[in-house]
This record gives sequence, C-alpha cells and structure tokens, in this order.
Amino acid sequence: MPKFNVRKSIIIDAPIEKVYASVRDFKEWKVWSPWLIAEPGCRLNYAPDGRSYSWEGSIVGAGENGIIAEDKPESIDFRLVFHKPWKSVAAVRFELKVRPEGVVATWNMESSIPFFLFWMKNKMAAFIGMDYRRGLEMLKDYVEKGSVPSKLEFKGIQDFPGFQYVGVRAECSCNNIGDTMQRTMEKVRSLMKEHGIEAAGNDFSAYHKYDPAKNLVIFTTGYPVAVLPSELPEGLLAGKLPASSVYSVEHTGAYRHLGNAWSAANMHARAKVFRQNNKIACFEIYANNPADTPEDELVTIVHLPAK
Repeated sequence: MPKFNVRKSIIIDAPIEKVYASVRDFKEWKVWSPWLIAEPGCRLNYAPDGRSYSWEGSIVGAGENGIIAEDKPESIDFRLVFHKPWKSVAAVRFELKVRPEGVVATWNMESSIPFFLFWMKNKMAAFIGMDYRRGLEMLKDYVEKGSVPSKLEFKGIQDFPGFQYVGVRAECSCNNIGDTMQRTMEKVRSLMKEHGIEAAGNDFSAYHKYDPAKNLVIFTTGYPVAVLPSELPEGLLAGKLPASSVYSVEHTGAYRHLGNAWSAANMHARAKVFRQNNKIACFEIYANNPADTPEDELVTIVHLPAK
C-alpha cells in the first residue's frame, strides 16, 4: 500500500514532564485532539491500565490507539489502528526535547492508505499535517494555560440571505494565511475609509481555493455593502455571495484555532451529515472585533454552502 509520513513540531513553554504527562494520559487527549473536537459525543473507552483507548463515532470513524514503548519524559511510541472509514495501521511517535526556548514537541506518523486511494497520498499527508498542526497548537495552549480557547457549536443547515460586497482578493501559502488575511483586511478598511464606503455588516472572508497539497490559498476578504460604489477605487473589487442553504459551525475562541471549525465542518460533509455545494465559495463571518474582544470570546461563523 502507498506509504506516507507526517512530522510536525511546536515549542511549548512548560516543563518537559508536564508536556509528557499530557501526551501520556489518553483522557487528556479529548481536550487537544484535532479530531475529537469534531464529535463531542464520540464514544471513548479507556483501558484500565491507561495504556490504550478506543473510539467510535459517526463523524470520526472508529479505531484504537495504544502505547507500545516509552522513554519518560522524552518519547512515546503508539500503535494507531483505524477500523473505519477504512482499515489501516500507523506508527505514531511523540518526541520531546528541551531547548533554551522551551520544549520542542514533535508529532510523527508513518502510515499507508489502501492501494485504490493511491492518488490521495499527497493530499492525505497534507491534511493530516494540518490536523497535527491544529492538535499541537491546542496542546500548547492546554499545557501552558490550562485550557484551549476553541469551542464549536454545530448550527446545522441554515438559510443564508446573501449580500453584495467590496473586498480584496489575495493568494498565499496555507501556513501564511493568518498574517496575509490580517494585512488584506487592513487594506480593505483603509480603502473603504479613504473613499467613504460604508459597511452594511460584519467583515468576512470567502475561500475560492484551498489546496494543502500545493500549499495554496486564494481568498477574498471584505465587507457587505448596501450600495456598490459607482466607481471602485483601485485595489478594491466588487462581488456577491449568493443566497443559499449553508451548513454552519460557530467557533468561539482564538483565530489561531479557527481551523478546528473548518476541519469539523468538512468532516461532517464527508460523513454525509449534509451535501456540500461546491459551486459556491465557502466563507466565514467575524461576529466581533478582535481589537476590543478577548481572544477566548471571539466568535466566527463558518459556512459551507449546502445542496
């Protein structure tokens, strides 16, 4: 079967023993797992000796994870077995190293996919890499602060009325999306203020292309407007998000964890909770202003157009 490897790292400002304990205790994984957040009701069963656990859910599938070797507090080796949506086995390893800037936590996976899905190997590695990044970001917050500022509420299918907008289109790597989006939004606000264009709602971002395998994102960020300017200033474009049914997930928390909402929404689509309409761009609407809102109270609504 086609094999692939994933390796992601993060620096955590905490004693190595504390980081090790949070990785070693499977009951703590529910707090920082990049998958379990998509299905809070997933059934979890823990072995009495604490060395393994199993999961089963309609969104996250089914499988089991167990410790096969450990070198406290520097490494843990796991055997990860997937039963659903397809059967596979992965070798997973956490490595922890003390450095002057903190503990470097590295999450490794070596696995394979069924031969008939060989064409998905690069995409699979890219998507799991994104999951690992999300998980490490949550692990970092959990170990350093005691909690993760990221909560999801699944709103389900809703009617979106649509709106016309002005905004700026940008292109960047998946890893740079946060900084690029911030600069793009600042440009939109500056141009609208300079030319007296009034917003008719909260700012948003629409995603025209998101390709982790190619590390490419193309998006537009901007504001809805009641009336489009007769002449657009250079740098601004006009567009419309059409009225449609959408599957909505509300994220409350830091923008760095917003990927949790997107990943969960896409997992729900793959689990056939709803049928996604790929002819309309997915988008997110920011419900409050990060300039005067604590990060754990930031609300963002992720919308996936539905059929």
